[in-house]
Amino acid sequence: MASIFTKIVNGEIPAYKIAENEDFLAFLDVNPCAPGHTLVIPKKEVDSIFDLSDELYLGLMAFAKRIEPAIRQSVPCKRVAVAVIGLEVPHAHVHLIPISSLADMDFTKKNSPTPQQLTAVASRIQANIPLSVLNG
Repeated sequence: MASIFTKIVNGEIPAYKIAENEDFLAFLDVNPCAPGHTLVIPKKEVDSIFDLSDELYLGLMAFAKRIEPAIRQSVPCKRVAVAVIGLEVPHAHVHLIPISSLADMDFTKKNSPTPQQLTAVASRIQANIPLSVLNG
């Protein structure tokens, strides 16, 4: 059975997309730890990040690295943290979370922003992504 992320990739479930290319997709977490919390996934469904081929793993991390500056420019924070947990959805993914303190990465206290808030954050981040991110 396809994961919720595969359904997002296939357009069966809507998402607040940030960027995508042929192999990867970045979109907002709808229950974020902090505003701008972005998930970066390979479009190919693989359960664990450590089950990815080396090529896909390195590509995923490179794509996440290219998304990070747009998040940092769009959401007030000291850093954009990276987390790989892998329990929530059986589809490899990386969390990019704008943080100003460790408390901003508390996965037990997620927020429930409105669709309007998610759309506004996604638009700000998208505006700061250079075209080279999508083509590279």
